[in-house]
This record gives sequence, structure tokens and C-alpha cells, in this order.
Amino acid sequence: MNQVLIIGAGRIGHCISKLLARSGRFHVTLADQNESALSRLSGGNIATLPLNVYDQSALHEALQNKQAVISACSFNENPHIAEAALISGASYFDLTEDVETTRHIQKLAKKARPGQIFMPQCGLAPGFIGILGHALGQRFEKLDTLKLRVGALPEFPSNRMMYNLTWSTEGLINEYCNPCEAIKQGQYVEVEALEGLESFSLDGIDYEAFNTSGGLGTLCQTLKGQVQELTYKTIRYPGHRYLMDFLVNGLRLGDSAERRNLLKQIFESSIAVTQQDVVIVFVSANGWIEGQLTQISDYFRIYHDDVEGEHWSAIQISTATGIASVVDLFFTGKLPSQGFVSQEQVRLSDFMGSEFAQAYRESRHHRRNQFQNRTP
Repeated sequence: MNQVLIIGAGRIGHCISKLLARSGRFHVTLADQNESALSRLSGGNIATLPLNVYDQSALHEALQNKQAVISACSFNENPHIAEAALISGASYFDLTEDVETTRHIQKLAKKARPGQIFMPQCGLAPGFIGILGHALGQRFEKLDTLKLRVGALPEFPSNRMMYNLTWSTEGLINEYCNPCEAIKQGQYVEVEALEGLESFSLDGIDYEAFNTSGGLGTLCQTLKGQVQELTYKTIRYPGHRYLMDFLVNGLRLGDSAERRNLLKQIFESSIAVTQQDVVIVFVSANGWIEGQLTQISDYFRIYHDDVEGEHWSAIQISTATGIASVVDLFFTGKLPSQGFVSQEQVRLSDFMGSEFAQAYRESRHHRRNQFQNRTP
């Protein structure tokens, strides 16, 4: 049985544990310093372990005889876990959207042992969106533009922000405040978060999208020189970006760690959490196929649902199934066997074939369309 350590017993770590354990192929140890969080989940193929990741000796002991470690922690804890994984020989997976954290893990991965991989950014965005975007891009003889759009939204928006908390508040603030990677006119650039506002409709519902940080993962590195325009934007209901720009830039709450902490307090005391959400994934690519300028788009819509006798939010489902699927591919030999592994190295067909990718396969409004447009 595959031995896996999951660090972080929050909403996502809880779901990953249950998904892997129910397959019967994984023995899961779930670790967290919050023992009350651990008490909510144990038994079967899941063991629990009180653990402070900053206690290096305890962390190294927890990694003994583990084949893989999954960090479901905040991005600032991931470097400690990845460094300990390197020493132990365990392969490493995480959900980070933080660009600097990923760059640090890329450096660590150069020292990986045979059979040991380091694969950050395994959630939704970055994560599945990179797998999907790269797969669409590979269908072109010459790729021109690749647009990736993702949103985790309340199914029933009812406040001024038209938003509810569905994800890590620290991660959300990073996305709204940090520089965003892109490719423009074939060149790598950094663009400002909350800029690049656009409007569009899907299934008769109006949305807006704007630049946010971290969603592209390593796609800019992979597609450099192969695409003229590559962008990632977060999807929200109309009007949300205006209010966020007022807080982050107008009131300058994104200027420092201290002020970002104040923004975190405002969000967590004023915006309700919801389990009734919907995840939208939309990718559009333009380029040339057999001499024709062609557009190919792909679209997923995933809703909250009952799983394992519990009600899971759409962001829990899409994120936990995303990382469980790539961990599954690692153990079944469908990923590179050493060093750093990016999301775009995952074959979309392999991902969709994983037993854990059911939510993506059965997405209620998943459809593929191809539109061929001849240039005048």
C-alpha cells in the first residue's frame, strides 16, 4: 500500500485524505498541529499525527518511510516541508499559488533522488488549468493566443462584493496583490493584479475577469517562444473588481505585510464563508491548423455536492480531486520519475482517466466546441 503523509487538516487536506483512503491503495497519515481538526477524521486507512512543521526533528520523523508528502498548508510553510522531503527521499506535492515558493521548490528539485519528484501547484489554478491549457495549445501547428480563466464563486451571490470566501484568505490576498506573469507579443512580462478587466457571458450569466497572480504556474516558462499572448485571469461577478481595487490600491491595503494582515481581518470578519459555490474553468486558444486560423475552447462548471457522506464545496471538490489525480498518476508511473514536474507535463487524457477525476469527467456543463474562422 502506498504510504502518503498529508500535512494540513483543514478543508482541503480533509478531502484529500478521504479521497485517497477510500481507494484502498493508499495508507494516509494526516498531520496538523490542531488536534481538534485531526479528531474529526481518523480510522480506516487514515492515521492522524499532531505535528508542528517548524519542529524540524518531528517533521523529519513524520516523513520516515513515506513515499510522498502532500502539503495542504499555507504557502509560507511549504518550503520547510519541501526541504524536509528532499532529505527524506519522499516525493513532494502542494497546492501553492505563490510564485516565489514554486521557484524555491524548483531549485530544491535539482537535488532530487532517482524516483523522487517535486510537483507544486497541483490544485485548480495553478493546477488543472495548466494541464487543460497546455493540452489545448498542443493541438495547434502554430499557437497565437492562450487565455485561461478560472473562478470559484458563490452560487447565490447576495452581498455588495458579489462574493463569499471559499478558499484560503492569504492565498486570495496574494492573488489580488502580487505581480502577475504573462506573455505579451511573444515576450515574458509582469502585469499588475486587478488590471486587464474584461467582460463576458457563459450560459446567459454575465461575468468579469481580471489579472491575478499565480494562476499560470510554470506555463510562461514552458511556452516562451511558442505563443504570442498568454494570460490568466480570475472570474468574478460584475462589480467585484472595482471594490477590490478600492481596498487594495485606493486604501493601499496591499502595500505591506502589516496592511495585508489588516485586509485579511476585514475579509474574515465581513465576508461569509459558503459551501454553496460553483467553480468555472474556461480556456480559449487561437492559432493555425492546416493553414486556417482556428479557435478551440473548453469549459467546465463544477458545483458543490455530497461526497463521502459530507457536503463538499466546489472548490474542495475541484482542488482535492486535482491533487489526488496527479498523486495517483505518480504512483502509476505516468509522470516523470525524478526532479521538478510541472502541471503541463501531465497528459490531459491521463488526468481525466484517473479514478479521482470523476468530478471533472462528470462536470454538469462540460462541453467542447471548435470554431474555425477563416481570415479575410
